[in-house]
Amino acid sequence: MDLRIFTEPQQGATYDTLLAVAKATEDLGFDAFFRSDHYLRMGSSDGLPGPTDAWITLAGLARETKRIRLGTLMTAGTFRLPGVLAIQVAQVDQMSGGRVELGLGAGWFEEEHTAYGIPFPKEKFARLEEQLAIVTGLWETKLGDTFDFHGTYYDLKDSPALPKPAQEKIPVLIGGHGAVRTPRLTARFADEFNIPFASVEDSERQFGRVKAAAVEAGRPANDLTYSNALVVCVGKDDQEVARRAAAIGREVDDLKANGLAGSPAEVVDRIGRFAEIGSQRVYLQILDLSDLDHLELISSQVQSQLS
Repeated sequence: MDLRIFTEPQQGATYDTLLAVAKATEDLGFDAFFRSDHYLRMGSSDGLPGPTDAWITLAGLARETKRIRLGTLMTAGTFRLPGVLAIQVAQVDQMSGGRVELGLGAGWFEEEHTAYGIPFPKEKFARLEEQLAIVTGLWETKLGDTFDFHGTYYDLKDSPALPKPAQEKIPVLIGGHGAVRTPRLTARFADEFNIPFASVEDSERQFGRVKAAAVEAGRPANDLTYSNALVVCVGKDDQEVARRAAAIGREVDDLKANGLAGSPAEVVDRIGRFAEIGSQRVYLQILDLSDLDHLELISSQVQSQLS
């Protein structure tokens, strides 16, 4: 079971804070550092000092880390033209020496689009399908060849399809709860399927849909990696769990029911239930980015038991 650190910087974080978490992620033996792609805080947080851009952040971290994978859960398809996104991600992959992964979603948070003057199209899922075809198509085009795409929303002609990533293939993640279109897109374009904030039962059901879609598309079901994203709150004792839950404005009972919370032993057991239904990787949503002791505890008491 791979454990990856997943951050939500729109709730309030500077680049220096993210760098500290990323370096701790690397030093403590976690597999990857991922971040959300949002420009507006959610809930009661003040969001100070303001948003940071996902791919600018990852470009900086690409030069300041050495081992960990770097990526997004999920890049909003509404934020960037697909040709531009392909260039940005390929460049960051080069800057990292081939450690980048792209999670790409349709975009959903209308308020952040309104706040920053970003168009919020009505039909986002059909756009996402074209975006995935363009981004992956540009990367797969052989050197010296050109790439053309003529769709409903995007039109590319004689693109040199440059630059190329450092990796032969940048892993693409698709995620969500959709019962039909999401599994179909995953089977066509993705290397990994991620379901966010879902129960064991809902995860198993959605993994089954994705596996069926993969087989229907002519891919072995085990050709994909299956993963979960879950909020995490671990403590050495009940008092520490309660303190960490209060720091992120959550109730312990809710965290235990819907995330990974409690003592290290409880969290190991809970992760084991996801492993039993086929989850191979967990993105640990860390909401208090100042609490690096939390990461150390998870590394020494949880990750060590899953290795």
